[in-house]
Amino acid sequence: MTKSIFAGLALGIASLGLASCGETAQEAVEAPDGVPGLEITNGRMVLPAVEGNPAAVYFDLKYNADRGLSLSRVDVAGAESAMFHEYKEWAGRMEMGESNPLPLTNGTEYKFEPGGRHVMAMNVSPELQPGGTTEVTVFVSGGDKTSFPVDILAAGDER
Repeated sequence: MTKSIFAGLALGIASLGLASCGETAQEAVEAPDGVPGLEITNGRMVLPAVEGNPAAVYFDLKYNADRGLSLSRVDVAGAESAMFHEYKEWAGRMEMGESNPLPLTNGTEYKFEPGGRHVMAMNVSPELQPGGTTEVTVFVSGGDKTSFPVDILAAGDER
């Protein structure tokens, strides 16, 4: 009888520990907006020439802080999903594919530009129109995030 009471008590304590882990993860996702030392400029989204194709997002990023981080994911307002993309060599050919997390150390600069790193925005809402703006949010390791506006361009516009 004592063993079953002890087992029940141990199970209850373990459940509390798991519940508190869930709260910690939730808090990380809801971190305040703004990663110290992260500067993002020149944001623009180029809509696809063919409806249903993904849009591309480009911007310039600079990171000046002592804490090492990595870009882990990205969201684009008005898109069902988004991901960091880059060109990589695979089987002797250059192919576009999803990026691994991108490291950020003091002095890091990335240009997200045509023919290089970029963000692919999938299933973009028809409400996003050339001449408008939308918001992009980049998340870093640990859950902090930074949001920034991007101008929306038509497929043939200067990128």
